[in-house]
Amino acid sequence: ASSVSVFEGELEEELRMNFGDGPHSEMSAAHTTPCRRILCSRYLQPRLTPKTPGRRPHLSKIPNTLELHRSLASGRGLGIQLRTMSTGFASEALFSGLPIGILSDSYKAGHFTQYPKATEASAYGEFRRGYNKDKEDTRCVFYGIRYIVETFLHRRWTRSDVDNVSKFYATHKAPFNTEYPWPKDLFYDIVEECDGYFPVKLEALPEGTCVNSHVPVFQITARGKYTGLVTFLETLLCQVWYPTTVATLSRRCRQIVEDGFDRSVDDDRKFLVPSRLHDFGFRGCTCAEQSVIGGCAHLLSFEGSDTMSAAYYAQFVLNGGKAVASSIPATEHSVMMSWETEKEAIENMIEVYGDGIFACVMDSYDYARALDEILPSVASKKNARGDGGYMVLRPDSGDPVEAVLMALRAAEKVFGSEVNSKGFKVIKGCGVIQGDGINIDGLRRILEAAMEAGYSAENVAFGMGGGLLQKVNRDTMSFATKLSAIVPESTGEERIVMKAPKTDVGKTSLPGRLAVKYVEGEGGMRTPTVFPKDLVSPEDNLLEVVYDHKPVGKEWDSFDRVRERVADTWRALAPAADAVSQEMRSLQAQHNPHNK
Repeated sequence: ASSVSVFEGELEEELRMNFGDGPHSEMSAAHTTPCRRILCSRYLQPRLTPKTPGRRPHLSKIPNTLELHRSLASGRGLGIQLRTMSTGFASEALFSGLPIGILSDSYKAGHFTQYPKATEASAYGEFRRGYNKDKEDTRCVFYGIRYIVETFLHRRWTRSDVDNVSKFYATHKAPFNTEYPWPKDLFYDIVEECDGYFPVKLEALPEGTCVNSHVPVFQITARGKYTGLVTFLETLLCQVWYPTTVATLSRRCRQIVEDGFDRSVDDDRKFLVPSRLHDFGFRGCTCAEQSVIGGCAHLLSFEGSDTMSAAYYAQFVLNGGKAVASSIPATEHSVMMSWETEKEAIENMIEVYGDGIFACVMDSYDYARALDEILPSVASKKNARGDGGYMVLRPDSGDPVEAVLMALRAAEKVFGSEVNSKGFKVIKGCGVIQGDGINIDGLRRILEAAMEAGYSAENVAFGMGGGLLQKVNRDTMSFATKLSAIVPESTGEERIVMKAPKTDVGKTSLPGRLAVKYVEGEGGMRTPTVFPKDLVSPEDNLLEVVYDHKPVGKEWDSFDRVRERVADTWRALAPAADAVSQEMRSLQAQHNPHNK
């Protein structure tokens, strides 16, 4: 910032617009430095004029992170999303400098003229099927709405944003880049009349709530002249599909691991469950933002992660600084090849890390030889470090099932094993992690093969990269948002609407204003079930207001609390429960267009 010449007046106007007036002079350099960097990237960088004489801005007037936090909590809002800590820690919230007026699908911009004139409308989002079309287990772990709300809905629009949007829409219509239809007047009114906040109310399930398919996970309502914008935010809100799908996949993997532990691991060793699936997905992500969003979703069910972006974000932004994830020292092929021999590389690991847990990749040259010859040659050095040392063998090629079994047999031969109370072998001071080509089906096959060979599930851990964070999409659990009710100006009466395509009944939507409440079942089972809203009291409705025409000062649960909710609600939910109430089914029959 000190090397940039800008006009102070412009900067101060932006500060007032986005931060409001307040005592910005009482702050420490430690607090202001991150804010300066972020503000400059947002406001100053586009206006660099290195050859134009001018004064530097009074950067001391940029508010510190605690002031920004107070602004957000009080509902004043921010032009830049920051995450703050009482320690003065600040983090850029994976900032997007794009004006929010274009963060939607093109056709959404023209829908304000296509809806009938109305005074109110509601839409909702749901997952329409289980993971990968699983009909026997339709549970999902709802997660990710907080990030969307704080990153996008808490951003205040500015006149400058709408000006930039106007330039874009002016050339966006095919075929000759003419002006695309867009709600120009409404967008400027958002700035002038709504204090820059998008004028809708958003209700959502608590983060980490587990539900079956067809349960609304959020509901959005628009009123007055902004009714035609009710689904403009659908594009952004739909992106909750990604963290929810990753969280669901990770939980299903945990279910497999827990089942294996119940069968083959002593009860006093079940503390190992959270470490059995490790996130290896960072390098395969499309961007750092994806690694944080998907990586945090995985951490709802496990603690192992090499995706430090997510581990850091979950710890310092979502969990008050309390650690959420961990990893161990481990070699890669480049490390192994940098030594004259693999033996030397492994001995170095033993010398440096041999009194704790460490991992060595074993297939740089000849996997079978590494297991049969090199592993025995380092055993004495490893054993000399004491009982606290635990060596993890990592195959990284070949058939995953056979590679794991080879490592287990070799490790048992070298280090020995004990038989636990359930009759399964536990290798002494050594185990295996399989991270090559792992997906949920491969994880299940490997565990089954290991247990069939007599080995306890605690001997095996897994690393999942692309199979965890990349090989999912919106269709994996068929996420969709649909209009459910509208009040046309012509009648003044609510019209309940629903989608009912004859070509795919699975895409039939829910009609009317919606609410979700628990229905108690036998044995402590509880099913979040969708009802018409007027049949559920506000106290029982699981859909809570997370945004209402501006930030509502919501206190989001800590990451630890969300983890607890995932575990509790997953266990209490039947895998294929019918989560649509009879009252809702009656309403569907009444308003199904094919029955009229």
